[in-house]
Amino acid sequence: MKKLLDVIKEAEDKKVAIGHFNISNLEGLWAIFRAAKDLSVSVLNGVEVPIIIGVSEGERDFVGIPQVRALISAFRDQYNYPIYLNADHTYSFERVKEVVDAGFDAVIFDGSALSLDENIKITKQCVEYAKSKNPDILVEGELGFIGKSSKMLDELPDDVAITNETITKVEEAKRFVEETGVDLLAPAVGNIHGMLKNVPNPRLHIEHIKKLREAIGVPLVLHGGSGIIDEDFKQAIIAGISIIHINTELRVAYQQGLKRSLQENPEEIAPYKILKESLLGMKQVAEKRLRLFNNFF
Repeated sequence: MKKLLDVIKEAEDKKVAIGHFNISNLEGLWAIFRAAKDLSVSVLNGVEVPIIIGVSEGERDFVGIPQVRALISAFRDQYNYPIYLNADHTYSFERVKEVVDAGFDAVIFDGSALSLDENIKITKQCVEYAKSKNPDILVEGELGFIGKSSKMLDELPDDVAITNETITKVEEAKRFVEETGVDLLAPAVGNIHGMLKNVPNPRLHIEHIKKLREAIGVPLVLHGGSGIIDEDFKQAIIAGISIIHINTELRVAYQQGLKRSLQENPEEIAPYKILKESLLGMKQVAEKRLRLFNNFF
């Protein structure tokens, strides 16, 4: 299987983006894998669409670090498929260390709520430790606060960076990458975590994405992909986004499928039957996003 960094560079060259999908359980993993696998067979005649599976600190605590690592290994072994594991939003060096030691393919240290100097300091520490253990593991830094929760929002959070004055500054991003040695950067470019309930999420700053990518020299990652309009995704990928995170949309699909299943089959007690609608809903979300990110319409 190709190294994750090589897959990311290939995506950038092709002007496509890799879908990064968070999971909390086995149903989510099956849904995302089947979406990618079916798309590879039906559209690309067997050429695989790479996917990244993300687990945040909370998701890792729920699923288990060795357990999710074993699940990804099992999918690789059985299907020989380019599926990668990322430790999403990790807030301390100690928690970065545990996923590096567990053999994850990538890890994000999220110091976006810290001062620039403190963010640089801890991110650099994470990079140095990760590379000493495995030179191929990718370390992502985050610069610019976009919120924390993948949930439905009544209104925009007050403290997220969506204006020209508060989005990630080019000169700070350049310094951050140079001093930390990160492989990837997640900036604030109008994106937010979570989805607004009644309207699309804010528009992305496309030209700023282009300026950031040209200045910092490493691939860019778009967090908070749920709720962004399709045209912004397309333009962001062209401008320099190589990985896009989707989580809230999957959670909404899971909840809606579960509600529908329980309402239509109130006497059913077999979990694998009850959860079929949730799995199908998440699969549809993942396939829709993978089609868009890879220019399959």
